Amino acid sequence: MQVMRAMRLRWTGAAVGVAVMVGVLIPGMPLIADERVETAYSRELDAKLEQAGENRAELEKALDEVPKAQRKGMHFLIAYMPDSDARSLNAAYLLNNVAWAYKARENFTWAKQVPEDVFFNDVLPYASLNERRDDWRQDFYKRFSKYVKDAKTQEEALMAVNRNILKELKVEYNTKRKKPDQSPYESMEQGMASCSGLSILLNNAFRSVGIPSRVAGIPAWTTKRGNHNWVEVWTPVDKAWHFTEYYPDAKGLDHGWLLADAAQANPKSFYHSIYASSWKSTGLHFPMVWNMKNKEVPAVNVTERYVALGGENAVGENDCELRIHRMVGGKRVAIPVVVLQGDLKIAEGVSPKPSDDMNRFYTVVVRKGQIYQLMWKDEVSGAMQRQTVTTPKDKTWLEVKLGG
Repeated sequence: MQVMRAMRLRWTGAAVGVAVMVGVLIPGMPLIADERVETAYSRELDAKLEQAGENRAELEKALDEVPKAQRKGMHFLIAYMPDSDARSLNAAYLLNNVAWAYKARENFTWAKQVPEDVFFNDVLPYASLNERRDDWRQDFYKRFSKYVKDAKTQEEALMAVNRNILKELKVEYNTKRKKPDQSPYESMEQGMASCSGLSILLNNAFRSVGIPSRVAGIPAWTTKRGNHNWVEVWTPVDKAWHFTEYYPDAKGLDHGWLLADAAQANPKSFYHSIYASSWKSTGLHFPMVWNMKNKEVPAVNVTERYVALGGENAVGENDCELRIHRMVGGKRVAIPVVVLQGDLKIAEGVSPKPSDDMNRFYTVVVRKGQIYQLMWKDEVSGAMQRQTVTTPKDKTWLEVKLGG
């Protein structure tokens, strides 16, 4: 007799026992009492099924057909998937992704050492950010397992993947790529990608062979214009996260050109913080500069780790003075001034008035070699004015004349 799956309900052991005793098959009741895995995220799973709308049957099918050993992982994957995925992904896609993720966990010694919560959050997911949902898992397993088959440690395995990904996928960095958030096969079809597209490729390559991985990035540098994304990997030896890139540094993990700039990130600023992606909800979202309205990708703020990692590259707060004043018609004008860095207000005050000593300025202590914005109101038009300045790397002060 077929059990109807129109509803999924939680059953206590007593309820199941009564149902079995009277020979009743209730819609949504599992054949085996332990089929429904009670977890810390059962409530999120139920909510996600509601969000799925007309696609709920596909998610139910994935939950029903997943092997028992993989069931808890499937529950986690669906519980925290973006709502847009819940309404669109089919069961075959989800079952294939989970099956090959568990295959890597079974076949590689380092993958077996990964704690379950890290495996669920940073190996099992089928997506990195908001890219198109390609069915890459099986293909990437076959592509990259040959490079790690002789690796004895995870570090050997991740280095093998990192060194061979360009040769295997034949994708290079190129600003002529069609879009920043390309999926794996979109990048492979073009042979080019942005730093975000390259990071998605590397992230998937690591995950395909059971290496915990996530995309990290900063929406805006404090030291220059622009943003950047890269990849972090979790290692079982120290149970910690380390960074690398599609083009790896010869010195290995936690080395590369980006460290000097990352060490000067500002953890108090939304735009100047460094984030690492997460599958499970965190209360924060990963800022995707190509679509800042999209808040579906959870994230953790990891800025402090990069500031500490930068060591001598991390610049103190008392390194440079902005000496600000406003001149109109050869005379100083006292006006309110706001000093910003991205979305963060650094300071506000008033520029010197005509009767002040010429050696007096409105002074703000900031960091060397970083970008700041000054904002004030024009005396005549009343319009707000904004001026961008970059502090010097080799001086302890910078005189700034508002408006010129």
